[in-house]
Amino acid sequence: MSKKTGFVGVGRMGANMARRLKDCGESVVAVYDRHPETAASLASELGCAASPSVKDLASACDVIFTVVTDDEAMRTIFFGDGGNLLEAGPGKVFINCATLSPAIHLEVEKAAGAAGCHSLEACMASSIPQARQGTLYLMIGGKKEVFDAHEELLAKLSASMRYVGPSGTAAQVKALVNMVMNINTAALAEGLGLGKALGLDLAMLVEVFSQTGANSRVLETDSEDMINRDHDCFFSAAHAAKDSGIALDLARNLGLELPLASATKQQFDRLIELGLGELDKSGVAELTFPGRSVS
Repeated sequence: MSKKTGFVGVGRMGANMARRLKDCGESVVAVYDRHPETAASLASELGCAASPSVKDLASACDVIFTVVTDDEAMRTIFFGDGGNLLEAGPGKVFINCATLSPAIHLEVEKAAGAAGCHSLEACMASSIPQARQGTLYLMIGGKKEVFDAHEELLAKLSASMRYVGPSGTAAQVKALVNMVMNINTAALAEGLGLGKALGLDLAMLVEVFSQTGANSRVLETDSEDMINRDHDCFFSAAHAAKDSGIALDLARNLGLELPLASATKQQFDRLIELGLGELDKSGVAELTFPGRSVS
């Protein structure tokens, strides 16, 4: 019999992960979101409970996936007053999927252990369609024996996964993944923007990029959206800024300077300042294409 599973944070990613596990026959018994109407809608769809608090959710579940926005949100659900996840009692397993600082994962693992529980990092390097289809790429950090015990469950969410080491290491790897992705995104926006200003055929330019050293996964996923100004959100500019900031903090702690990462973060910070932080990261092209209102 599958363990009772719940989700804390059922936005674009968390909701589709819950749908996927439900489709796979897993026992998804409860969901929680800081927006109660979001949780209620998904709970009605899945035929499960919309928990009034994270403590109530954890009390009903054996395995709790968390998909929250940042370190502050993580501290609230694990250490907040008025009922938190760790107050539900021992024996729980928390699988934490958001891109957060390595430090908060270490903090949660220590506190979970003291409460008789376990935690894992399951950092995701994919987007909304992959969450729904169960084809995420997962980077796992934490105790190997906890991962081994839950590998079968995680496999239902992923096409591939990699155990990278103890708690905190998956967050480090994910920060570097997103740092490089964000740099590639900003660079592509500049290349296409300059091509537009030169009067080049952008379809031709994209094809040439794809056959040369200018190729990247971002070219495949974002070039058309940049050209067509289609910035429906799969990964927001605000999240790009946050994740680049995590990588830059890691670098500063080691005495390293990362000028490209710093410049990229400034671009995404500018989108936030302009009130455009909820655009997809492809929206950085709005800063580089000639004739666009914010460029």
